[in-house]
Amino acid sequence: MTVLPAFLDAHVHLALIDPAALAAGGIGRVLDLGGWTPTGASVSAAGSSASFPEAHFAGQFLGAPGGYPSRQAWAPDGSACAVGSPAEAADAVDRQAAAGASVIKVTLNSAAGPVLAADTLAAIVAAAHERMLPVAAHTEGAGQAAAAFTAGVDLLAHTPFSEALPAELLGAMAGRLTWISTLDIHGWGRSTAAFHVASDNLARFHAVGGRVLYGTDLGNGPLPVGLNRREIEALLACGLSPDDVLAALTADVPGYPAGPAPATPATGIRPTGPHGVTVISGDRPTDPHDLAGFTDWLLSAQILPATALPAHVLPAHSLTRPDPEDLRS
Repeated sequence: MTVLPAFLDAHVHLALIDPAALAAGGIGRVLDLGGWTPTGASVSAAGSSASFPEAHFAGQFLGAPGGYPSRQAWAPDGSACAVGSPAEAADAVDRQAAAGASVIKVTLNSAAGPVLAADTLAAIVAAAHERMLPVAAHTEGAGQAAAAFTAGVDLLAHTPFSEALPAELLGAMAGRLTWISTLDIHGWGRSTAAFHVASDNLARFHAVGGRVLYGTDLGNGPLPVGLNRREIEALLACGLSPDDVLAALTADVPGYPAGPAPATPATGIRPTGPHGVTVISGDRPTDPHDLAGFTDWLLSAQILPATALPAHVLPAHSLTRPDPEDLRS
């Protein structure tokens, strides 16, 4: 038996799924990147505390007036917050922080409408960082990933898929940005141009030392509620080793840089479930080249409350998160 920190899906949309199956599918922690703010009703609807994951969230999407996703049919009412000028930035960030958000989400999707002006985006980032909150950006369209980087965002919610990024930009991003993978949304197993662009960008970003988190954009199309075989296989195909994949799954929820824990939301409900651990039965394949065997082993993971395991199987060292830099040294 292998016991690890609860696996993290760093990009989900809890408003669009039933999260009750996440723990059985090997996911014990989630970062909701837009559209969901916990309430008593939403937590109850998610099922018992034993089945609901430890949830961190961004609250509303902050974007330009009329911008993505305010006009998208899938976006729940009230899930987008328009920020029309730098003067509106602090208030928009404060509303998310007051609701208990632990990350701020901005949208830069020039393919779907107007995007935040550079000075407004910079003001949002500055306001979030003053409050010790990281900023995640949805970038889509030529130049939007570069715009997010220039503004000082901390996370890209998706591996860039609109264009091949130049090597110089990738190298600069690797020193400061974290990318969330979400490769499988581009075709859900079918070969698409966006999947190949994203995979090439991620492979080159990883090769120059960029930090990658496992994330699926769960709620966007036919994705499994739990670990996604196709996402794991895509990461391995991009050059991540099995240890790199484990590091991406067991990473801490992003913070900036190590601020205080998110405040209890105004609802009085803290959006975190029980402290769970990942339990994988059977032995991990010893052959580092047996990627199929590693993937099969990984997909047998389940999340259990730490209290459900005997104390002797929870030594401190068994819950150490792998460090990607140490693994590659």
